[in-house]
Amino acid sequence: MDDQLGKTIATARADVLARIAAAAKSAGRDPSAVELVAVSKMQPDGRVEAMLATGQRTFGENRVQEAQTRWADRRASRSDLELRLIGPLQTNKAREAVALFDVIETLDRLKLAGAIADAAAKVGRTPRLYVQVNTGEEEQKAGVAPQEADAFIASVRRDYGFEPEGLMCIPPAKEAAGPHFALLAKIAARNGLRKLSMGMSADYEMAVLFGATSVRVGSALFGARS
Repeated sequence: MDDQLGKTIATARADVLARIAAAAKSAGRDPSAVELVAVSKMQPDGRVEAMLATGQRTFGENRVQEAQTRWADRRASRSDLELRLIGPLQTNKAREAVALFDVIETLDRLKLAGAIADAAAKVGRTPRLYVQVNTGEEEQKAGVAPQEADAFIASVRRDYGFEPEGLMCIPPAKEAAGPHFALLAKIAARNGLRKLSMGMSADYEMAVLFGATSVRVGSALFGARS
């Protein structure tokens, strides 16, 4: 691993963690209550190795196949990794996702809940689940509409026996993120969900102020993707 790359990655991670801690303290929260998810999708292998060398162990990936290529061998030799699927999941990839990921953050339809349930029974493990809420109701984005979230969560619990760990959202790029984070926190609270995955490189500090328990940070950690 290149020494300069290692220093650059370590400095970036230290800065992000410091900013998370500062935001948490300003909100009267314990910084340790906010987990940093390093978004490794499409990053060169050298950058991922440099991030692992900093002690970072929680990573987010968008696609099952890319994640399998990147992490399958590393999983075999590292028992402390936590892998999160933060991109849309097709039902025909459910078995592979259940086998690889510790957390699936993009549960957004009942057909997918059924596919995950079937896959979990066959694989013998059940990842932790987050319900993705499309807070901006954008047609091009996945996620349950906010007004349908309560019924969806109830159905996932009742019909599939899942207890979602929390909620996830990706606010519209051209809108202030705060109101979307506030909406997600409100939906979570009324459904008894304690975890909120929200905030990315441009707005993770704001997300912490609104109660994020995990932030998904890519470019601020790794630099721009090639």
